Amino acid sequence: MLGSNRLIAISQFLTGIYKVLAGLHSPINLKYRLLVPHSFKRKHTIMSIKNMKAEHIAEFFRRLKTKNPEPKSELEWTNPFTLLVAVVLSAQATDIGVNKATKKLFQTVNTPEKMLALGEDGLKEHIKTIGLFNTKAKNVIKLSQMLVDDYGSEVPEDRDALVKLPGVGRKTANVVLNVVFGQPTMAVDTHIFRVSNRTGMAPGKTPEKVEQALLRSVPEEFALHAHHWLILHGRYICKARKPDCPACPVHDLCKFKEKTA
Repeated sequence: MLGSNRLIAISQFLTGIYKVLAGLHSPINLKYRLLVPHSFKRKHTIMSIKNMKAEHIAEFFRRLKTKNPEPKSELEWTNPFTLLVAVVLSAQATDIGVNKATKKLFQTVNTPEKMLALGEDGLKEHIKTIGLFNTKAKNVIKLSQMLVDDYGSEVPEDRDALVKLPGVGRKTANVVLNVVFGQPTMAVDTHIFRVSNRTGMAPGKTPEKVEQALLRSVPEEFALHAHHWLILHGRYICKARKPDCPACPVHDLCKFKEKTA
């Protein structure tokens, strides 16, 4: 039999463990679990980043616009079809890598019909330096066939139609709608997801939640180019492992506490 004092001590110990575990899974911690790199999360369980104020969001984009008035996609393309193909190929790959692979390809293959004539094996020869090229080649050939059969060989100007194409998700559809058709969409990739959460501009646990938060918070005058400004900012300044805060033009507006300067 355990003595009463020992039973009380065990009970208190178990209660303490329960409280710790409950704290780790509280809504506060879940909300900010994805805000920072794993190395930082190991040291700090709870983040308390506040949402950025509306006037600061407007100033954030005002400064980015001053530095780069007309931001462009870094993918190289010649028409809506080649952009669609380039974005599909860019999943889990860099824009630089995709551009190297498609440079010669797009010189001669720039329509769905020409892509079908090239065929899956021919396409693989062009894109074999890109990750997941086998799956991507299958998807490009299938989407080319769908464009010919269902859309008169034209890239549709509609998100619901775009996401029906093989290899095309919401992010890819948003890129095409923004770059080709001039729609103020928010294509949330890993860079935008990080910047939106880290700065407090549009916190969200999923890309779609961040997308919706951005659509609500970005001023209309900046909406068309917002996703390019955020991508470029995340790619070259607000980097994942070590953000270049000394070079950041909006560091004073950012809510991230662990700045590098």
